[in-house]
Amino acid sequence: MLITASLLTISSKQTSAQIPDEIIQSLKSGDSKTLSNYFNQNIELVVLNDDNVCSKAQAQQIVGKFFSNNAPESFSIIHQGGKEGAQYVIGNLVTNKGSFRIYFLLKKSGGKDYIHQLRIEEQ
Repeated sequence: MLITASLLTISSKQTSAQIPDEIIQSLKSGDSKTLSNYFNQNIELVVLNDDNVCSKAQAQQIVGKFFSNNAPESFSIIHQGGKEGAQYVIGNLVTNKGSFRIYFLLKKSGGKDYIHQLRIEEQ
């Protein structure tokens, strides 16, 4: 009885920490415009070896340039975790030019998830 209650608690917490599908789909398709809808007003952005804190608009341009140079073929989540109000995702992005490790940090504000940090690194 106690084990069943614990499993229900764990599974309900996992479903409440769901990553928005639009984020995953935009990474799969290379849609920087849709992805940027989830960017915080200022975002820590690391693309390859270029590390910046930039505005939402600047980040969209940088990520858009990355996607135009590296057309995505697939994206899969390797690991995700976090706590209430903040979660992170580590994933694998396969492009026409190779594979990249993606890391992003989401924080909830006003009931919406915002990406505060996005890292795209070579594998």
